[in-house]
Amino acid sequence: MINYRHLYYFWVVGKEGGFSRAADRLGVAVQTVSAQVRALEESLGCQLLKPAGRGVALTDAGNAAFARAEEIFQLGQRLPQEVLQAASRPVVRLAVGLSDGISKLAAHALLKPVLATPHLHLVCHEGEFDPLLAELTLHHIDLVLAGQAAPVNPNLRVTSEPLVSSPVDWFGPSAWVNKKHVLAFPACLATIPVLLPTGHSELRASLDRWFADIRVQPNVVGEFEDSALMAVFAAQGLGVFPVSRFGALHTGLLKGLRRLGGDDRVREEVFAIKNRRGEQHPLVARILAHAT
Repeated sequence: MINYRHLYYFWVVGKEGGFSRAADRLGVAVQTVSAQVRALEESLGCQLLKPAGRGVALTDAGNAAFARAEEIFQLGQRLPQEVLQAASRPVVRLAVGLSDGISKLAAHALLKPVLATPHLHLVCHEGEFDPLLAELTLHHIDLVLAGQAAPVNPNLRVTSEPLVSSPVDWFGPSAWVNKKHVLAFPACLATIPVLLPTGHSELRASLDRWFADIRVQPNVVGEFEDSALMAVFAAQGLGVFPVSRFGALHTGLLKGLRRLGGDDRVREEVFAIKNRRGEQHPLVARILAHAT
């Protein structure tokens, strides 16, 4: 590692053109400056300065070292101001846990009211339900959005609040959404390609019960953990897919897709789970206010 004190003394000598003037600027003895520069030359293995009249000049190696030193110390001069600005900036941090079974389109719609907050630092954690609750109880995150309420457990010290109960609609590209299929919905789901959320999702359980009730065996060609990714594959022609009406109203991912149909008996539920700190967080309060 380069000793930056040695480099700094060399840089000042290069700027001043001599050891005496550098010593005056630094407020130290000439011998101290000379020793620092000599130590730098020894560490680099080459001569950086050469005599020139009453002062010194840079060698070729010295010119290369001086150019880099110039960059380094100009950056160093800006450092205090930049650090002060960063320390005084009113950053608003919001940490949200997204249960891996929740529709990401719905999650984005719920968070949208706070996304324009000045100096927002949004941190989203996606994971399984129980680990997210543990993070919430430890105050590592401020809010969890999930497809289910938190279990009744006084040790958790969290509260649950229903945010969304939205009917689910089906969308797809024009290749699969036409007049014939719209009229035949939902029976057409047995013949046209269908994309579904994976089994860990609460919505998938509701859809499976619905399929059983209407006695339709869906033609499943793909399963996705992420609803936004499912929308992307649908837009590329892979099939039709379900999405909560709430999420569909707040996303541009459905551009170019058509509505096939829907059944209000299938709904996506989203719960807000918060701890005491989350209850005091102004952005959490805004999210809850806009959702109700």
